[in-house]
Amino acid sequence: MNKDWVQTTKDMSAALKQLRSGAPAVMQGFSAIAQAALKANALDTKTKELIALAIAVATRCDGCIAFHAEAAVKQGASREEVLETMGMAIYMGAGPSVMYAAQALEAFDQFQDSKTSA
Repeated sequence: MNKDWVQTTKDMSAALKQLRSGAPAVMQGFSAIAQAALKANALDTKTKELIALAIAVATRCDGCIAFHAEAAVKQGASREEVLETMGMAIYMGAGPSVMYAAQALEAFDQFQDSKTSA
């Protein structure tokens, strides 16, 4: 295992709490954007989380990978769907995305394992 992605979300949540209290208006605005973007319309929320996971890989955002891998599990994504999504991220992001795709898959597996063991 390269990273503990479950712990990453816990660590980032603490940092995000500080950011929310220090910049509440900005973070409320960001939350409103997130809620609007994730609302199921033509695409369901699971598909949107998979897109977000692919973008997290392409932009090399560890915290984003952790949170969107967790959300993909919560939305019922399968490992096969994540692998297909990683294929698109690799296609769009080339070599560096290959490395982050491996990390995103590892994060998804950890969250899936923690869900089944809970």
